[in-house]
Amino acid sequence: MYLDFKVKIPSDSAGITRKKIKGTTYIYYSYEHNYSSEKGYTVPKSTSIGKCTDDEPDLMYPNTNFLKFFPSEELPETKGGAHRSGCLRIGTYLVLRRIIAEYHLDEMIGNIIGKNSGLFLDLAVYSIIAENNAGQYYPDYAFNHPLFTDRMKIYSDSKVSAFINSITGDQSRAFLDEWNEQQDHSQKIYISYDSTNKNCQAGDIDFVEYGHPKEDTGAPVINYSVAYDRNNAKPLYYEDYPGSIVDVSQLQYMLEKAGGYGYKNVGFILDRGYFSKENIHYMDKYGYEFVIMMKGMKELVKSLVLEVKGTFEEDRRYSIRDYKVSGITVKKQLYPSDEKERYFHIFYNDRKRSSEHEAIEAKIDRMAECLHKHEGTKYEIKGSGFAKYFDLIYYNKGKKDEKFMYGRELCDVINEEIRLCGYFVIITSEKMTAAQALELYKSRDASEKLFRGDKSYLGNKSFRVHTSESVHAKIFIEFVALIIRSRFYTCLKEQMQKNGKKNYMTVPAAIRELEKIELVRQIDGKYRMDHAVTATQKIILKAFDMDAEQIQKQEETVLKVKEKYDSEMMKLKDLYAKRNEEKKKELLKAVENSTKTYEEIMAFICSEGEIN
Repeated sequence: MYLDFKVKIPSDSAGITRKKIKGTTYIYYSYEHNYSSEKGYTVPKSTSIGKCTDDEPDLMYPNTNFLKFFPSEELPETKGGAHRSGCLRIGTYLVLRRIIAEYHLDEMIGNIIGKNSGLFLDLAVYSIIAENNAGQYYPDYAFNHPLFTDRMKIYSDSKVSAFINSITGDQSRAFLDEWNEQQDHSQKIYISYDSTNKNCQAGDIDFVEYGHPKEDTGAPVINYSVAYDRNNAKPLYYEDYPGSIVDVSQLQYMLEKAGGYGYKNVGFILDRGYFSKENIHYMDKYGYEFVIMMKGMKELVKSLVLEVKGTFEEDRRYSIRDYKVSGITVKKQLYPSDEKERYFHIFYNDRKRSSEHEAIEAKIDRMAECLHKHEGTKYEIKGSGFAKYFDLIYYNKGKKDEKFMYGRELCDVINEEIRLCGYFVIITSEKMTAAQALELYKSRDASEKLFRGDKSYLGNKSFRVHTSESVHAKIFIEFVALIIRSRFYTCLKEQMQKNGKKNYMTVPAAIRELEKIELVRQIDGKYRMDHAVTATQKIILKAFDMDAEQIQKQEETVLKVKEKYDSEMMKLKDLYAKRNEEKKKELLKAVENSTKTYEEIMAFICSEGEIN
């Protein structure tokens, strides 16, 4: 839809092109460039932002895309505040605003970031609602939503980019200090550590390195770890570090930070990727309790499993019904030089056994098929996997006419591996039952879901940035978004469980439902709710101690701010119009009194300025 007023075609913006179709010239804006593997070069993603006027080549009739991508451009006075969408999605915004107020995040960010704190919170909320972190799409989001900025002002993507680059490391550290200072340091808590990495399509950034990506796209990565308080369901702090550093070697630095933030009475819940003798020693040294999954089927694990195998799997005394497993506890040293005995919790699960057994059989089948293809050839079988499971028979081994004959299954090796299917081991430093150990370890699900939410729902599988500052800033914004989203998840889960629903509604599903609560602009220019709150929306709102009446009250507050902004924008546009009219009069008067030729006057205008 084209709007009923004219604006100047953005002449100084990159990505502006003209396309003539059936006699009409349309203006296009390229807002993103993506690399096409098929074509071998970057392909622009563009959209129409208006069409040229018939008589004034520098002017166009804009459409709503122009308002999204160029919100800061000067507009003439328009009826009904056409610079914003006629439909504002208010539901999720109000819920997230409540969480932000509950955690005093608005105050903390305001004290640290200053006048642009509203934009910071908008970017965090935007990443949650829109499931995206790309700055170029923020104006599109802002066009349809209430905002935390002063008078709900919409900023362009260039302003957003400049703001992100202005955020400093001191500001992120100040936030982490204040956030952790607010937490209860007297209670014993268990901290779950989890890490991810992000592909980074960037320029020359010092800590972006090739490492061990979780999702390999061939790009260098940034590592990112979060410490999560499983007792209170809160992210506590984070660390970003070079992509080449592996999780196991980074752990000690993350543990030190816990002490630096004042957490003393604390235990750590760790994934198998953090298991090492050095890390166990470190936690012992500083008196930290731990719950950690054993890595793979090491010899110690094998011997433990085989030692207790058949003694507990079918005994109801060892059944842990909530997780459909059986578990037994054995006290033993972790390694010969270990000064302490640890608690080894050995678990068995029928489903796990079936899936692992099938995986082994499939692996052996693939290997056998591969070996069969090379029988009677000079092909040299490489790879440790083949030699582990097959006795490789060669004709004239080591001679010129050497040939691979066939592979004979090492049944004893395969059988031993099959016997260990379905078992896993968790180690704890303090005495507890197998059920308690599993419950603690499973509490990592919250932090794992947080990370899955980060990469799946916050649109953060990769960063497209060009400076180290912008990388650190985006991770800082993302961490605040994780705090908010984690609280959203916890409240929603608790409410669904109260309603007797084990398969509770997901965060994205709840957001989609809340986004349907809309304010629609009517002919008088005012926004009003389009319809009553639905039954499903009422259940979701209840999770945050909100109801339809509170929504309407908060709606009034939002509208007052927005109407104030609209009023001031109209006054500003009126002033711009009057200023431009005066400029034109002055210019015409100067032309009338000038002794210069027409050509000289036009050359001066084109080189020094433009008629507005």
